[in-house]
Amino acid sequence: MLLIIGLVAVVGGLGVAAVVLTAGGPHDAVTRTIKTVDQGYRVAGANPARSEPATLVPGSYALGRALSPGGASAWLSRRLDQAGNPSWLSVPKVTAYQGLLAVVGCGAGLGLAIMFARPLMWLVWALVGAAVGFAAPALLVLHLAQERQELVRRTLPDVLDTLVVTVEAGLGFEAAMAQVVRNGRGPMVGEFARVLHEMQIGRARVDALREMAARTTITELRAFASAVAQATTLGIPIGKVLRQQAAEMRLRRSQRAEEQAQKVPVKILFPMIFCIFPALFVVVIGPAAIKIMQAFGG
Repeated sequence: MLLIIGLVAVVGGLGVAAVVLTAGGPHDAVTRTIKTVDQGYRVAGANPARSEPATLVPGSYALGRALSPGGASAWLSRRLDQAGNPSWLSVPKVTAYQGLLAVVGCGAGLGLAIMFARPLMWLVWALVGAAVGFAAPALLVLHLAQERQELVRRTLPDVLDTLVVTVEAGLGFEAAMAQVVRNGRGPMVGEFARVLHEMQIGRARVDALREMAARTTITELRAFASAVAQATTLGIPIGKVLRQQAAEMRLRRSQRAEEQAQKVPVKILFPMIFCIFPALFVVVIGPAAIKIMQAFGG
């Protein structure tokens, strides 16, 4: 038991050391938004493999690239875009994490195999540990992307309401977006800040909005970007389009809430069957069963 605890402590220490070596300090949403406005995001279409590789352990980045399948860098770049491009993560850093954790996972799997498995299975355990360690950083990026996309979906109706109010008050679309970026919070504000920055460096409004729609998985945001781009192209008053989109977003949010509420009985069924009902049966039937056993035993 002491040997197992020591092995787990060593593996955990190596993982913590890897994170500490590369991760910067925590960055809150306000800091990320300000950095987005000041510096912008990386240029779309840039090759992430040409970025400066992160330095973890010598050779970890090269090992991660060697183990990565074709198209892995583009997949990571797209998921990092959806996650808001955290300042403590980049494609080279994730690749370096994958190489390092593959080695750590291989060692952990081999150590566990030596203690619990037959010699013929040592190689299988080592390969499984390496695969788990290699996949862990990519799964973390995927989780961050999904979490941020869900947060964007929840905050999009409120942001659109603010945008409608500012546009109908007399501001132009760009000025209204600047007001939302200046006074708002959350990942949707970061997306608007990126659109504003791209427009400031010369990209057309339609292209910036379509690029925003392309780097998200949210149907509502894609519909909003498409509607605004179409209104800009055809010369339709932007205020009416925004009000219609805001009303549609609120309706969809209400429908999602109703859908989630209808799923609750199904989700609560399994905890009731496996956790609540057994305890209830013990409390209700237990005393009667004991008395019956005592009566027949006597």
